[in-house]
Amino acid sequence: MTDFVIRPARATDISALVDVLAAIIDATGRDRPHDADFVRQRYFDHPDQRACVVAVNEQDRALGFQALKYASVDNDYDVTPGWGIIGTHIHPAAHRRGVGRALFEATQEAARRHALPTIDATIGADNQTGLAYYEAMGFRTYQRDARVVRKRFDLQSAPARRNG
Repeated sequence: MTDFVIRPARATDISALVDVLAAIIDATGRDRPHDADFVRQRYFDHPDQRACVVAVNEQDRALGFQALKYASVDNDYDVTPGWGIIGTHIHPAAHRRGVGRALFEATQEAARRHALPTIDATIGADNQTGLAYYEAMGFRTYQRDARVVRKRFDLQSAPARRNG
């Protein structure tokens, strides 16, 4: 039994998602954009956005969230057009509680609904937690350089999750 639920993120969650990103920045020292305008544009209003799910506890506090975009031609990540692009953000206090796995189950469902064949995760080469997470979810490295490691999850070879 978990002490959280997964649901679609809503515009009313923006400040909570900002808080998750701020906690990650505080814990890792990685300085990335994370204000409300950035979150709104990146995870809600982006034309390639396909899904954004959030894990919330019983008090409706965000424990983490995961976003899925469609890789359009000339996308910011240079991902193969037609694939999905995933981003995972878990509050450090919520690590090792199954939040990431539950978020990915919901994201896989969204990727299948949108007929995405493959999901790309581009992770900083120094982000050992992120690299381990995606490997545990079944992503496999397909490209790397000194800055990033690119992992892919092929939906055709992964069995669809069945409820019940």
